[in-house]
Amino acid sequence: MPAFEYAALDSNGREQKGVVEGDSPRGVRQQLRDGGWFPLEVTEVAARRASQASGGGRNSQRRASTKDLTLFTRQLSTLLAASMPLEEALGAVSRQTEKKAMRAIATGVRAHVLEGRSLADGMGAFPRAFPELYRATVEAGEQTGHLDRVLERLADYTERRHQLMQTVVQALVYPALLLIVSIAVVVALLTYVVPKVTRVFEDTGQELPAMTKGLIGLSEFLRVTGPYLAMGLLGGIVALALAMRVTRFRRTMHRLLLMLPLVGWFVRGLNAARFARTLAILAGSGVQVLDALRIGASVIANLPMREAVTEASSRIREGTAISAALERSAQFPPMMVHLIASGEGSGRLADMLERAANNQEREVESTTSVMVSILGPLAVLLMGVVVLAIVIAMLQPIFDMNSMAL
Repeated sequence: MPAFEYAALDSNGREQKGVVEGDSPRGVRQQLRDGGWFPLEVTEVAARRASQASGGGRNSQRRASTKDLTLFTRQLSTLLAASMPLEEALGAVSRQTEKKAMRAIATGVRAHVLEGRSLADGMGAFPRAFPELYRATVEAGEQTGHLDRVLERLADYTERRHQLMQTVVQALVYPALLLIVSIAVVVALLTYVVPKVTRVFEDTGQELPAMTKGLIGLSEFLRVTGPYLAMGLLGGIVALALAMRVTRFRRTMHRLLLMLPLVGWFVRGLNAARFARTLAILAGSGVQVLDALRIGASVIANLPMREAVTEASSRIREGTAISAALERSAQFPPMMVHLIASGEGSGRLADMLERAANNQEREVESTTSVMVSILGPLAVLLMGVVVLAIVIAMLQPIFDMNSMAL
């Protein structure tokens, strides 16, 4: 039975939206009228093939959060492992979810399955909710008959990736906030506090020390040019964001990031971990190596590293080993390349890719912890030094006046 999205006015005149199953749009409208609602719009959830081909359609643009996608995958895996038919499992998941968007997605996928299509085809109707990694892995699971285990691995993959990104973001928030607060405090001192204090020295006609003169000059500069500097900074940020849309400029910036001492190692490790984890789940699910490499390259955010995988795929197609092709690119950590070579030699490529992903993720997490432990105190120390210099520059004329009085 197909599913339909509806928009209707309830008995109080408020607009309500949702998803319901029915034989036809006319039948769904009648269901709404029987419930005392006035139907405004009824649309079939399942995206039409023409809409999919053109990339249009409201349903094909639906998104799913990482948390919702993980929960959907975990629930579906559990129900399939309990020998529940696929269409019944999808119906149960759609009824259990509390999010309207995820309920519509699950119902839409179920509608495709009821039409006789595969689960991967059903997910293909919602490309923004189910990435290519999901669809390729699910298709391989359907072909091998181990869909429940493949879905379980997908849920684990999503959780690990989400946890890693959360760890990185949470670790960098504290130093970033410290830096912003430090800059704000210094600017406030220079533009508001310093002028009021130094005005007293100017009235005395005293010869001011060089440090105090420099502080007054910097304060005046910020007061006069501050708004223009702020607008210039904002304009620079906007210009950079627009320039990053150009592939050539973005590639250059990404290459520069890889060349930086600590940042380059961090960016390389984070992308290598994501690539290894994706490749591990695809190889373990039975996806062909070249397809796995193509999908794995799409999850790499850094352009030089992504292009290195594409070039490596061309060499692998000609018969080169995966480890040798990746090593030749010189874009991936040596330990990861060695583990892949070991997996190719022993016939346990998926296991060694999993180990390489775990190793890279641990290194990223440990490096992030070290960076936070250094950047936090360093930001506080720098702020203290700057504030101390400002205080000394303001107090030095007072000290000179006291020494002259003595």
